[in-house]
Amino acid sequence: MRMFSFYNLRKPRQFEHKPIYWDPRKEALEERIRKVKIEMGVLEEKPEEHKPAIKGTFIEGTTHLKKSKLKGEDLSSRAYKNMRLILILSILGVIFWYFFLK
Repeated sequence: MRMFSFYNLRKPRQFEHKPIYWDPRKEALEERIRKVKIEMGVLEEKPEEHKPAIKGTFIEGTTHLKKSKLKGEDLSSRAYKNMRLILILSILGVIFWYFFLK
């Protein structure tokens, strides 16, 4: 049986979308046509519209993740807080044992 560990936490599985109907040649051709039209001055270049709007939507949809992101917390700061909590609990446990169980 495997013991619980604070150091070797597994990372969550990542979502991998493999499109079924995707033509890379058609996409490359459309990109080349778009670049030529921008060079000719027919289209105006808008770099914002080509960025995917998916990044960060899960964090924005949950309140607790949004709060931790606004506070600037990351994985290392959470690990530090967890280790500090374990240290404090162990010290309190030793004090309890010394005064009441000894």
